[in-house]
Amino acid sequence: MPHPIETKLVIAISSSALFDLSESHAIYAEKGPIAYKAFQEANMDKVLGKGVAFPFIKRFLNINNRFPEQEPVEVVLLSRNSAASGQRVFRSIEHYGLNISRAAFMEGKSPYKYIPAFNASLFLSANRQDVQCAIDAGYPAGVVLPGKVVDDESDEELRIAFDFDGVIADDEAETIYKQGDLPEFHRHEIAKSHIPHKPGPLAELFKKLSFLQQLEDQEAGKNKDYQRILRTAIVTARSAPAHERVVTTLDDWGVSANETFFLGGMVKNRILGRLRPHIFFDDQQGHLKSESGDIPMVHIPFGIANRQKEAAGTKTNPCD
Repeated sequence: MPHPIETKLVIAISSSALFDLSESHAIYAEKGPIAYKAFQEANMDKVLGKGVAFPFIKRFLNINNRFPEQEPVEVVLLSRNSAASGQRVFRSIEHYGLNISRAAFMEGKSPYKYIPAFNASLFLSANRQDVQCAIDAGYPAGVVLPGKVVDDESDEELRIAFDFDGVIADDEAETIYKQGDLPEFHRHEIAKSHIPHKPGPLAELFKKLSFLQQLEDQEAGKNKDYQRILRTAIVTARSAPAHERVVTTLDDWGVSANETFFLGGMVKNRILGRLRPHIFFDDQQGHLKSESGDIPMVHIPFGIANRQKEAAGTKTNPCD
């Protein structure tokens, strides 16, 4: 019997994040949905190229191969496609050997409302409006930004990197910084160093990844030669003494990262270029840059930075 979806760490993903749909999207933009559907049907057996999030998803699903009894993870496809035009996506999924069987095809509508129905701790999409709708509804979501696709077949380890404020934790501290200055931010965080932050949009994802690491701890305890496949990192602009509240928060939640970097305003790419994560989450787009463009970046449009953009009149189109 398959394991209930309620017991799994679920990631929902759109076809635009999983595969390269640039050619298909151009048809849709130039000729409309009818031509798009005809194009997909005519190219049904033409395998789609890998998208920016593909290497991450492939390695994420590989966790089930390490823990076949628990099968602790699942990926669900949430798509604006119709079921008919979505056949090409599923044939490409089969071609690449991805174990994805659940899906929702919305025929042009945003699928964000179904994130909680599938128990998803994250929704990844290249469609900024869909992600913003999800965030506004209180669901965990991120925009997969354009970039190079690097999928080293010899590298089985899954490396996931997170910003802290506005991603794992709420934006309380970031709001103080934006409204004041760095000394005021430090005074605030020192005064509250013993008080955990409230969860941010990806807190649940981070906590469940920590549970998977506990499974790896158990395997390592049984087998000294066990090779871990999951590594998490926090890469934050904070520095001492503001780092203490990060530690307090994670201790209160009973979780931790394998690696934590307090950069004190250093450019994050200096670390990311060495860490080579398969995905990096940040709420500030200014931090989502790499010189080579080959680090998969995900923007989490949450918190004060996003609210300031809305106030400036750059709010995305209304949700469906």
